[in-house]
Amino acid sequence: MALPALLALAGLGIDSSNLYMAHSRLQGAVDAAALAASLQLPYDPDMSRGLVEQAAQEYLTENHPGAQLVSVAPGTAVRSVQITARAKVDMMLLPVIGIGSETIEAKAMAGFNNLEIVFVIDNSGSMAGAPINETNEAAAQLVDLVMPDGLAASVQIGLVPFRGKVRIPANVDGKPAGCRNADGSYNDGLNSEYYDRKYRYPYYSRLQVTSGTCDSIPFTHALTRDKQEILSAIYEQDGRGDWSGTVISEGLKWGTNVLTPEAPFTEGDASGDMRKILILLTDGDTEDGMCGGSHAVSYTPNNYWTNAYYGMLDMDAHCENQGRLNEDMLKEAVKAKAAGIEIFCIRYGVSDYEDVRLLKEVASSTPGTDDHYFDAPSPYDIGDIFKKIGRQLGWRLLQ
Repeated sequence: MALPALLALAGLGIDSSNLYMAHSRLQGAVDAAALAASLQLPYDPDMSRGLVEQAAQEYLTENHPGAQLVSVAPGTAVRSVQITARAKVDMMLLPVIGIGSETIEAKAMAGFNNLEIVFVIDNSGSMAGAPINETNEAAAQLVDLVMPDGLAASVQIGLVPFRGKVRIPANVDGKPAGCRNADGSYNDGLNSEYYDRKYRYPYYSRLQVTSGTCDSIPFTHALTRDKQEILSAIYEQDGRGDWSGTVISEGLKWGTNVLTPEAPFTEGDASGDMRKILILLTDGDTEDGMCGGSHAVSYTPNNYWTNAYYGMLDMDAHCENQGRLNEDMLKEAVKAKAAGIEIFCIRYGVSDYEDVRLLKEVASSTPGTDDHYFDAPSPYDIGDIFKKIGRQLGWRLLQ
């Protein structure tokens, strides 16, 4: 007589655990379906074309073949979609008391909203040609994804082109339009002190520095909701002009400045409701002409002596492993993350192990993964990587 009761008690524990695992699996499938469906919103904004529902069904079937798509509806936020699905779970022991199965349900809402994104793009000479052109196209496509024509959304986008320094518009930090040193002071090209032989490294170096290493860097662009304005800024990047090295820490620093609401840029949201994204693309090497890289030269000083560190008379900030430039890059990444900024890193071209390790440390990857770090061996890999990042920008709004 006690056997049914004992089986019921055992079944309750076993089948409850089974239901929990089944619901977790269904929730994961619904999350994936909602994210996939949200990617179609720019092309099916009112969901009348069936693209959103088709994507949701395909991903639900792929991840949970036994689940039933119950509804695909607009979410409660602008440009979002809510997915509801159900699945039947057969009981293992509870049938002895007449409970043969249970139906579970899961919901998820995803979309492209409440985003602030800044592109931090290497504009050094190594990026000229196909690399920068492919980068511009990929960035423009991402802008199209999160800022669809004719549909308002809570999205702002900014841009920080960098080389050995960044170029800032007038009336941003109280200084004239032009480039900045690492300490925030105005960078006016080669300091007159460098003409003194005592500053040369090595002492017999020839002094070969061209003027205008700032003018060819596109201006840093504040966050804006104006799609055409940010697209125009993106397409101004060409990687040409007189070089001044590649100082990644400056790109990260000013990317953080653009995203945060505190001065010098103040367009960033302060409410805490926005997801703040920094997308860094570089050829992977912090380069100041003393590194032995592909753009190093046989004499110093040179154009690199106009970068953000030499510009403030710091002649010890080189990029050897564990050197100050790399240390500052990591420090700026830590500051960005502390400000709630999520960093995606794209390494274009071929770099050594140390440069890859450093950029992986900069990225905001989930522990144990490299989900925010990407390799782009050729220029034509850049577009696919931006699409992968775009998929991660679908914001899961509701469990």
